[in-house]
Amino acid sequence: MLKSAFHHPLSSQGLRHHALTAVFLLMSAAPWAAHAADTPSAAPSLHGLPNYPVAPAQRAQAELTAQTGVPVSELAPNAPSRYTVKRGDTLWAISGMYLRKPWNWPQLWGMNLQQIRNPHWIFPGQVLYLNIANGRASLSMGRGDQGIPTVKLNPQVESSALPPEGIPTISPELIAPFLTQPLIVEPDTLEASPRIVALPKGHTMASPGTQVYVRGDVSKATRYQIYRPAKPLVDPETKKIIAYQAEYLGTTSLAEPPSGPDAVSVFRIDGIEREVGVGDRLVIAPPREYLNYTPHAPAKPIRGDVVSIYGDLSMAAKNSVVALNRGADDGLERGDVLALWHNSRMVKDVTAPGKPEIELPDRRIGLMMVFRTFRHVAYALILSADEPVEVADRFTQP
Repeated sequence: MLKSAFHHPLSSQGLRHHALTAVFLLMSAAPWAAHAADTPSAAPSLHGLPNYPVAPAQRAQAELTAQTGVPVSELAPNAPSRYTVKRGDTLWAISGMYLRKPWNWPQLWGMNLQQIRNPHWIFPGQVLYLNIANGRASLSMGRGDQGIPTVKLNPQVESSALPPEGIPTISPELIAPFLTQPLIVEPDTLEASPRIVALPKGHTMASPGTQVYVRGDVSKATRYQIYRPAKPLVDPETKKIIAYQAEYLGTTSLAEPPSGPDAVSVFRIDGIEREVGVGDRLVIAPPREYLNYTPHAPAKPIRGDVVSIYGDLSMAAKNSVVALNRGADDGLERGDVLALWHNSRMVKDVTAPGKPEIELPDRRIGLMMVFRTFRHVAYALILSADEPVEVADRFTQP
């Protein structure tokens, strides 16, 4: 029997080319901390790589699949019989190769539970083999046609920095800016946030190094990000503003604290991406969020609407980011996979002039995954779309 990924010796070629670059194929990362307290003890980490815990529900699903396999009907139509893991792979892409429902990734782990004792780490060059028998599917794993190589190393050292994480669920570059910038501002936060009230004499806009005058409570931090409330997001159901989509401008730090409760403080502009002026707001930089997510169906039924397409676009497609009118207070969390729908609409039947309009049914057009949540708003990345996505398209659990 082939050994688990945790017992594979690394060849010298692997060390040179991959530099211990691990592949996070079947992972259970963010929000992993939320599961840490109720997760069984995990196996020791491999070569110092992080050993993220696995939620009990995910492990139970994998163990059930290990006993029965996966019905062939749940496999993706063109599931490959052999696939070599490579650098740059994502969990969503690999799960989508094998499963009709990629968010059921624990099934993929369960198909090879005997060889992959812990789902978090496998390495580039390992090969996944799909086996089908009696209407059920399972996976086995190896290191290509040559099996597990044993290589005698020469007395020399080749090293490279070890990356802190393996491959993410989705491509980091698609969502990284959304994880560090305060792009959604709640109405109550907007009213309470400090604001720039004046620039140095003779200045109409601030640049790096410029000192600006700020009014408001700045006692909670010394470094802030600067934003401009650019666009109100309106809930199509209640017609109320649920948040403001902000325009990120730059960063600033406190130079002189206020001398009294209502006094003006002085800030120094550290860096800008857009021009900064009077009326722009300050907000404490949010903590960096994880780039890895556990895709899953929502815990309970949910429905809502797309309220904005980032970039002020009229339509969205695969890899676009959209804002939703549901957030953490409504039960959405990072990793939730949602189905996108075109709403029903009335059209004229051109083949029957003079007849009443007919109603076209709702149409499911794609999938998206939530990657950042606020109280009443969430951001989602469109993973697939058969047709362009528009504002007011709705979403449900998949």
